[in-house]
Amino acid sequence: MKKHIFLVFALLFSAVGLNVVAQTKSYPFEVVKSGKGKQSILFIPGFASSGEVWNDTKANFEKSFTCYTLTMAGFAGVPPQANASFKNWEEAIVSYIQDHKIVKPIIIGHSMGGGLALAIAADYPDLADRIVVVDAVPCLAALMDSSFKAKENNDCTPMVAAMMSLTDQEFYDNQKKYLPKLTADTTNHELLLGWSTKSDRKTFGEMYCDFSNTDLRDKIATVKCPTLVLLESYFVNLKPAIEEQYKKLKPANLQYATKGLHFIMYDDKDFYFKHLNNFIKVK
Repeated sequence: MKKHIFLVFALLFSAVGLNVVAQTKSYPFEVVKSGKGKQSILFIPGFASSGEVWNDTKANFEKSFTCYTLTMAGFAGVPPQANASFKNWEEAIVSYIQDHKIVKPIIIGHSMGGGLALAIAADYPDLADRIVVVDAVPCLAALMDSSFKAKENNDCTPMVAAMMSLTDQEFYDNQKKYLPKLTADTTNHELLLGWSTKSDRKTFGEMYCDFSNTDLRDKIATVKCPTLVLLESYFVNLKPAIEEQYKKLKPANLQYATKGLHFIMYDDKDFYFKHLNNFIKVK
């Protein structure tokens, strides 16, 4: 079981009519705005993923909602920015919402993006109308080590150095070997691999290290908005541990996929859209 959890932990980090929003202020992400509606949905992809991971999801909502889709700086070919960290990215997303006067958005995040959605809803309880967390838990490291404690001054230098020392071929091979554990839909393997290998190596190391040291288990007690948590099918085997992590999030609705792997939006579409559509009512 621990071996599988380690793989899941690693996987979270491997991995028309649209317009890129013009930004006068610099944010650590690229934004694509699409759709039209009074209420907005903000999509946050996971580690080393492009906002394109939400293409099918957006198509489901663009007729009724204005959609803002992020791709984080340094990932999937977007130019990197300095000071990449989980907290800095959280604050930047909040600033973007406030600066652009996006009132009560629905925030949907996958993997690390799900962690960012949780952190935003916890630190800014009145900001979001509701959030959706796709295959993420408050503290993934604690699934491997129940005694895990986040370090106050976590040194990410060794991780960054290790990532920077890899040749392009070594990095490619390292990412490719995890693809069968990321999604059962093999037609998307090259797509995911492309996003990962186009990612900035320094950002990759910094965010891998920082998010691996993130623990939101206590913080989520302050979340007030309704929360839907969609989890991959394997996690039903860890249900007691998963629910222990989420026990302080009172408005949470946890649902486990019936098949597939980490990219639930690819592997179990019926399950995924059933719960999304029930949770996000088209007005």
